[in-house]
Amino acid sequence: MRRRRFISLLGGAAVVAWPMGLRAQQLPVIGVLNSRTLDKGGPLLGAFHRGLAENSYTDGRNIVIEYVSADGDYTRLPALAAELVRRPVDVLVSFGGEPSAVAAKAATSKIPTVSTIGTDPVRLGLAASDNRPGGNTTGVNLQTGLAEAKRIGLLRELVPQAATIGVLLNPDNPQSSQQMKDIEQASQAMKLTLRVLRAGTEDEINTSFGTIVQQRISALVVGSDPFLTTRGKQIVALAALHTVPAIYQFRELAQAGGLASYGIRLTDVYHQSGVYVGRILRGAVPGELPFVRIDRFELVINLRTAKALGLVLSNSMQLLADEVIE
Repeated sequence: MRRRRFISLLGGAAVVAWPMGLRAQQLPVIGVLNSRTLDKGGPLLGAFHRGLAENSYTDGRNIVIEYVSADGDYTRLPALAAELVRRPVDVLVSFGGEPSAVAAKAATSKIPTVSTIGTDPVRLGLAASDNRPGGNTTGVNLQTGLAEAKRIGLLRELVPQAATIGVLLNPDNPQSSQQMKDIEQASQAMKLTLRVLRAGTEDEINTSFGTIVQQRISALVVGSDPFLTTRGKQIVALAALHTVPAIYQFRELAQAGGLASYGIRLTDVYHQSGVYVGRILRGAVPGELPFVRIDRFELVINLRTAKALGLVLSNSMQLLADEVIE
């Protein structure tokens, strides 16, 4: 019997199989909303399960988990969140940044919710304060804003001859304006010329790289965004094809062939989310659980990619990295 139930939108309606045994058991149900593509057997959900296990919860044994994924299409999130709420679920989890968190908040003000975000939860309207959210939502703050400007500086050190740097942003992300402000401030301080490229679809990503070639943009910062991360391998491949040095948010894209990444480990975020869900199931009140700030940032450099791009990285730059892929 399949213990996990996956929901997909077909013609606007959610279709789900309901195993009779699970309905009879009436186990607590966790609804997981993800703006990114769902990797069913990957390390992220593995980290989430380990967090749950720390509170003695195992999917299919004493809880049921329902996963839904928007595959980077943010317009699907409100309907997916509403469908989970109608089930109903006992705890709602949103992965994939602000788009998912906002959809979860709009869908329910009562169901305990654990959200992962990249910015201030108070500014998003998710909490009264970091330490005492006060409502039905708590979660994990990736502090994405702290990393945006840092990536500009790191890319400048990796490609010191770069005078013009491109920034790829998703205009559909509600945080794109703030991202742009953070990056502009950093580039002005370093006297860099900035070119903003916007992409919210696969075709627009392809078009952006055409613009990079035409405008002779020297290097690229890929903005923090669930859709862009979901299409990360496409971006890495295009960067390699057009010999564009690029820095990304997550280590997985440096491992996939990107020049470098700087950001937190997503596995830490998923693990902490699992821990919080377990605590809520045991009686903790979300409004009394502080938003956890992930403050372990790491730099990963792919030396193979640097060599392919003709870049010579200093020893000091390599020593600065938390990991060098050779």
